[in-house]
Amino acid sequence: METIKQEAIKAISKLPESANIDDIMYELYVIDKVSMGREAVENGDSISAEELRREIQSW
Repeated sequence: METIKQEAIKAISKLPESANIDDIMYELYVIDKVSMGREAVENGDSISAEELRREIQSW
């Protein structure tokens, strides 16, 4: 498994040479959010798709 640093370097290296700081920050933001989501699933802090559908219907 890649470290967060390795994952960030890999994502940044895929950006075009014309990428600006906002592009880089966005990539890092996405990496962070995906990582947090995976961690939540591993910890059981998520709901099923069916539970989400029921919750949305109550809005």
